[in-house]
Amino acid sequence: MAILITGGAGYIGSHTCVELLNAGYEIVVLDNFINSKPEVIKRITEISGGTFKFYYNDLLDKSRLEEIFLENNIEAVIHFAGLKAVGESVYIPLQYYHTNILSTLVLCETMKKYNVKKLVFSSSATVYGVPERCPISENSHLGALNPYGRTKLMIEEILKDLHVSDTDWSISILRYFNPIGAHESGLIGEDPHGVPNNLMPYISQVAIGKLKELNVFGNEYPTTDGTGVRDYIHVVDLALGHLSALEKVTNSTGIDVYNLGTGKGYSVLELISAFETVSGKKIPYKIVDPRPGDVAVCYSDPEKAKESLGWISKKGINEMCEDTWRWQSKNPNGYEKSFEVESPHLLPVRVF
Repeated sequence: MAILITGGAGYIGSHTCVELLNAGYEIVVLDNFINSKPEVIKRITEISGGTFKFYYNDLLDKSRLEEIFLENNIEAVIHFAGLKAVGESVYIPLQYYHTNILSTLVLCETMKKYNVKKLVFSSSATVYGVPERCPISENSHLGALNPYGRTKLMIEEILKDLHVSDTDWSISILRYFNPIGAHESGLIGEDPHGVPNNLMPYISQVAIGKLKELNVFGNEYPTTDGTGVRDYIHVVDLALGHLSALEKVTNSTGIDVYNLGTGKGYSVLELISAFETVSGKKIPYKIVDPRPGDVAVCYSDPEKAKESLGWISKKGINEMCEDTWRWQSKNPNGYEKSFEVESPHLLPVRVF
C-alpha cells in the first residue's frame, strides 16, 4: 500500500518524502515543478536511500491522475500541491482560486472513485487572519486576508462538507505557521523563484551575497523590539507532523484540524541576530513601511497536536538557522543542477 504525495518535490513536500521513506513507507510522488525543481527528486533518494515512483503531472489533468490510482495501490494521500505565494495571490486571484480549489476537487473526486478516503491536507495559519489573541488555538476566529489564505479556508470547508456527506472519510487538516530551516544534510531546502517572499530565505540570500540588504517591514509594533513576531517551525519537525497525522487518518475516521507550530514567537530582529550568530555573517537591513495586513504578533497553541497526534516540535531557532545556512552555503544558487523534463504525456513515471 502506497502513500500518494501531491506536490512532493516542493519545500515541505520533499522533506516529508524523506521522513516517510526513512519510516519505511512506500510513496508515490506527483509534481508539475511550478514551485519546485526536478533535481529535488534525485536528492530525496540520495538522502533516504529509498526508491519510489515519480509522476510529472498536473493535478488538473484528471485522466492522468486516474491512471496513477489504477497503476498503484494507493492507501492515503498527503496533499501539498497548489500555488502558495500570499503577495502573488493578490495580483492573480483567479489563478489561485482556479488552481488550488479545482485541483483539490479533482483529487477528492478521484479518491472517492477509487475508494481512497484517507487524506492529510496542507493548510495554513493564514486562515486565522488577524488573530484576536495569542497563542492561536484551532478554535480561534477564522478570517483570511488574501486570496491564498481564502483558498485554504475554502478547501477546509469543502473537506468538512465531504466528511459530512460520507463519514468513512478520515481527514487531518494541518495549519502551518512559519516553516524555515532545511534538511541537516544540506541537500534539500527552500529555493524560491526570484526574490524571496519569506523572511528566512531572504536573510540567507543576503548572507550569501545574492541580495544587498533585508527590508524589515515596520519597527513600531507593540513588541519587545518593535518588529513583528512570528512562530517559526523547523521544516523537518513539520514533516514529522505529517507522519503523525498520516498515522491518525490511517487508523481512524473523522475530520480534525491541527496547528503545527512551536508555540513560541520570535521577532524579525531576533531571527536576524540568531542567524548572524550561527553563520558568522552580518545581515544588513533597513526599516521600511509596514505592509498592509501584517499583524504585530502571531504564534500558535500546538497543544492539540501534542494531545491528539503525539507530536511536538523539537528543533530550536538556532538549529533552524544553522540548517538554513548549511543549505544556502552548499547551494548558493539553489537547485541549479537539473535534468531535462519531457512532456508529462511522454513521461508517465520515473522510478528513483
